[in-house]
Amino acid sequence: MNVLYEDNHIIIINKKAGEIVQGDKTGDTSLCDKMKLFLKEKYCKPGNVFVGLPHRLDRPVSGIVIFAKTSKALERLNEMFRNGSVDKRYWAITKEAPTEPEKELTHWIVRNEKMNKSFAYNKEVKNSKKATLRYKTIAASRMYNLIEVELLTGRHHQIRCQLATIGCPIKGDLKYGAKRSNPDGSISLHARSVEFIHPVSKENIKVIAPVPEDPLWQSFEN
Repeated sequence: MNVLYEDNHIIIINKKAGEIVQGDKTGDTSLCDKMKLFLKEKYCKPGNVFVGLPHRLDRPVSGIVIFAKTSKALERLNEMFRNGSVDKRYWAITKEAPTEPEKELTHWIVRNEKMNKSFAYNKEVKNSKKATLRYKTIAASRMYNLIEVELLTGRHHQIRCQLATIGCPIKGDLKYGAKRSNPDGSISLHARSVEFIHPVSKENIKVIAPVPEDPLWQSFEN
């Protein structure tokens, strides 16, 4: 576990692309299960270990994942994520540059369960949910752009879908229009930072996750 922060109530890790947060039909071992084992062994805990997950991160995405170590922390974190009091920032690498370097995007997103894909519309349609984010282009190389995204709602594949809708699919994201995959099967989206008031101690917590060990990511971070 690449632990970025830990106390008695929460533990925050830097997830690698390809790791699965919760169990699914693949049957692969999830980070939730790995975390239970990690805490059980680290603290020599007898019996079952409580681990709660107040948010999600797609399998091909890297970066910050928060786990709750107590039911009290989980209940409060769930409410904080619901009411938008957790500041979440993501870094995305795209080949195409947005036409505007900085903007707030609002779409209505429909999730297709069978395709495991979301579709964005400019107006409300049947079964749609409002999705809002702010983006800013913060760096550029000869071939790629680094975009910082502030997520204001938490919809299925929201960043991937909304950036693709404005003509900027994330590098490696074949599902949303990228022309080539990344060699490791990842997409170039990284949950970079999180800031919130601790659900129990009420301290301000800010955590930044180092980028993946990849030359392109490293050049942008530097």
